[in-house]
Amino acid sequence: MFLRDVLATDVEAYLRMRCDPVMMAELGGPLPPAHVTRQVRRDARLAADGTALIKMIVVDDAVAGTVTLWRPAPDDGTAAEIGWMVLPEFQGRGLAKRGVRALLDQARAERRWDTVHAFPAVTNGPSNGICRALGFTPRGEEDVEFNEQVIRTRHWTLDLARPPETGLPR
Repeated sequence: MFLRDVLATDVEAYLRMRCDPVMMAELGGPLPPAHVTRQVRRDARLAADGTALIKMIVVDDAVAGTVTLWRPAPDDGTAAEIGWMVLPEFQGRGLAKRGVRALLDQARAERRWDTVHAFPAVTNGPSNGICRALGFTPRGEEDVEFNEQVIRTRHWTLDLARPPETGLPR
């Protein structure tokens, strides 16, 4: 497994992840294909100019998912958020956790990110487990708007200035 920047040509992978009702069940439902096509182009620009860390998780030359660290509204000083998705045929292999850990390691090395927030749905056991396993601190539950839906989430934070937890499985 390795991470690479998202490219404008990653449309098929984005469509598979963001237009699929099962993949988007915890995120308010599938997005329209036209929106996703615009989103991948925007994400590729943000990754290329270094505004956000938007990576594709790649296994054996196939895109398995994404992991992203961004500021939702970079000009207003909003907190950094991290999110991830792994395609169904790649789930259950620990790729999301390894991808999140690798991206957090990169963010620490760059020293331009401070506290990272994650907002998995309260019903998303695997994503909440990743937060717990990687040393995020639980901050409670809150409603978050995404995809024009209000989603009940668990709010987690991780201070990147603090060294990573030791003894965590790699």
